[in-house]
Amino acid sequence: MATQPGDAWVAVSGGLVERLARRAQAGRWDLSADDFAEALRRSAAHRFTGRPPSPAEVEQYLESLHLEDLALACACARGRESAWDHFVRQYRPILLRIASRGQQADRARDVADSIYGELYGLDERDGARKSLFDYFHGRSSLAGWLKAVVAQRLVDKARAARRFEPLPEDDVSTPPGSPAFELDADRQRSLGLVRQALARALAALEPRDKLRLSLYYAQEMKLAAVGRVLGESEATSSRKLERTRGALRAAIEKRLRETERLTDAEVELCFDHARTDPAFDLARALPPPEEG
Repeated sequence: MATQPGDAWVAVSGGLVERLARRAQAGRWDLSADDFAEALRRSAAHRFTGRPPSPAEVEQYLESLHLEDLALACACARGRESAWDHFVRQYRPILLRIASRGQQADRARDVADSIYGELYGLDERDGARKSLFDYFHGRSSLAGWLKAVVAQRLVDKARAARRFEPLPEDDVSTPPGSPAFELDADRQRSLGLVRQALARALAALEPRDKLRLSLYYAQEMKLAAVGRVLGESEATSSRKLERTRGALRAAIEKRLRETERLTDAEVELCFDHARTDPAFDLARALPPPEEG
């Protein structure tokens, strides 16, 4: 019979939890004994799925964990500010470096930023945020686990991209007598210009501004949550989002006027067309949240 989530925890004493919590420096992150005990229980249940372990086996297993990393992950998942600040300082550069191996810089940042949002927790279940950190069990180092997560996301992203590759022309058929659908030539040109200008404007943003936009638009996080991720107040997040939106529009207008040589009326027409174009929606233009 398969082990239920609590079975691996039955024989573990409170004294062992306290000892492991001291080794993990759980108090550094203001992590409660109950929260750390839950992380240990979840890890043990995951390890011994399929058979009931002996108390000695459970103790030996828990002693072997990367306890400090487990405590940090648990505290981040619980929203402890000190833990999250430490993770941002110590692990965000690691996350970006791992994602950058063999990848274009923009693609690497997109993957790293989407994982960053998942680590904070995008969804809520039963009133609690569901964080990717909950899937870290401490059997490997936190850096090693992040490397595996990034590798899987890159594979998923590549597979998703292939699904949206256009079919070869030979595979596209038009019923006899059906007129081919075409956008109005002027509208088609306007949309092409504004899409290109938007892509360039987004690419030129500072990484932190791009992350703020991605968290708010693509991952639909509330301003308070965005501020928590970035270590700034809700008011600051709102102000900087507004500033970035203004900067994007200014950059797009500048390119349309100076590079494409459009008149003021033509620029406004471009924006009019873009307002009904899905590609101009920031939620689509920015990287979407990855499926967990």
